[in-house]
Amino acid sequence: MTNFSEFSKQSPKGIIVLYFKQIYTTLKLFWILLFFAIKDFSKFSKIGENYIYLGILVVLLFFFIRAFLIYKNFLFKIDNNHFILQQGIISKTNTSIPFHRIQNINFKQNLVQQIINVYEVSIETAGSTDTEIAIKALNFEDANNLKSVILDSKEINESVVKQSTEKPFLKISILELFKVSLTENHLRNLFLFFAILLGFFQQIQQIADSFGETETLDGFIKDSTNAVSTSFILVFSLLVFLTITAFITSFVRIFLVHFNLSAYLKKDAFEINQGLFTKKSIILKKQKIQNITVSTNLLKRLIGISYITFKQAVSGKINQKNEKVIKIVGCKTNQVDDVKTNLYDFKDIEAQVKMYPDAYYKKRVYLFNLLFLVIIYVSIYIFTEPFFLYSLVLILPIYGFLIQKKIKKRFYKLSDEMIVVGNGMIETHHTYLELFKVQNIKLKQTIFQQRSNVTDLVLQTASGKITVPCLSYSKAIEMYNHILYKVETSRKSWM
Repeated sequence: MTNFSEFSKQSPKGIIVLYFKQIYTTLKLFWILLFFAIKDFSKFSKIGENYIYLGILVVLLFFFIRAFLIYKNFLFKIDNNHFILQQGIISKTNTSIPFHRIQNINFKQNLVQQIINVYEVSIETAGSTDTEIAIKALNFEDANNLKSVILDSKEINESVVKQSTEKPFLKISILELFKVSLTENHLRNLFLFFAILLGFFQQIQQIADSFGETETLDGFIKDSTNAVSTSFILVFSLLVFLTITAFITSFVRIFLVHFNLSAYLKKDAFEINQGLFTKKSIILKKQKIQNITVSTNLLKRLIGISYITFKQAVSGKINQKNEKVIKIVGCKTNQVDDVKTNLYDFKDIEAQVKMYPDAYYKKRVYLFNLLFLVIIYVSIYIFTEPFFLYSLVLILPIYGFLIQKKIKKRFYKLSDEMIVVGNGMIETHHTYLELFKVQNIKLKQTIFQQRSNVTDLVLQTASGKITVPCLSYSKAIEMYNHILYKVETSRKSWM
């Protein structure tokens, strides 16, 4: 078994991975130029065509040489519980990461890596905005050995246990993925589809402009719009088509991302494998998980599933890391309990009584949402037909119902060691946080809250903020002191 005590290289197949990655990145940046070059290719002379072919050949040769040099100069080893990396072509860099700073180790396979049977191993640390280290090509045995050495620095595993011999606590079939896709937010997919159509239409316009056919396109759009607006059947068919498209989009997205999802419970970590074209294997060390959120909605409850979202430490640039969020979809109730049991002693917190914000919170939510609705309908009245105002008859009851659900779902539970914060509107989210992982706690109060003697309690963790809104000031002070005492007296490590 390789212990990586000496400098090692990636698999030579990594040259292929690096080569195609450069080609893909270049095409993604300059595809529009390529499109116009192909469109006008017939206008080039024979000599011009030869120069184009020669230019493409030179670029591809440059990419290959660069991929080879990156591979040749990429060296890594394990030394004194540190992962050490040397890399660079002209400018050389040396990176040393202690094991205790490594947050998780992920395996990944894109389509090229699957074809040549190698794995990308990414090593992430708490607080980094990008993956610290990405080894583009290792065979499965070396990748698994490297993971074992890092995750168990005191005792190196003497054998590689294949995933096929382990029994996952959760495995999602294609039928279950279909059920999961039915419970997705289809409105979001519908808006995404509209955005894609708009972008596609803009591209068509640009192409029509380049061919001098703008008037023909405008005439076609006008005739089609008139036909749709005067035909109820066409309008109804369009709505049905868009609805089906939203469902299909949800299923395709869920299928591609979570295909063959399986989750394993280890001694001190979770292992999550999923993906079709891009396969991922993620290792989550339990002590480095900052908090979890269990999410569900009406359809999910009817089917009997929930989502579990794991949050890890992030830097200040939260969005660049997608908040280091890892999600398991399609969990049944007993599987959710298994995860919580492996992470926390949660029975005490579940036994606590739900506490709700001050009545001021209800007033604030209704006021802000009413103002939002007024602004929307005033804009509709000014810029469109007043006829649309009649939709208030349908919108107001639905809007009021959703606001009431949002108010009802906002609660918290506090035990000696944990806090659970609930929120949501259509979805229901329960966030579980151990108190000793709170890094900073503060009371936040607006001028209007001061008049009502209420305040927000803001808990800052390494994965972001958790807010308990609109507590009475006396209750907030009591919680503030309790949480601060637990943080100061705890000897547990949050990393």
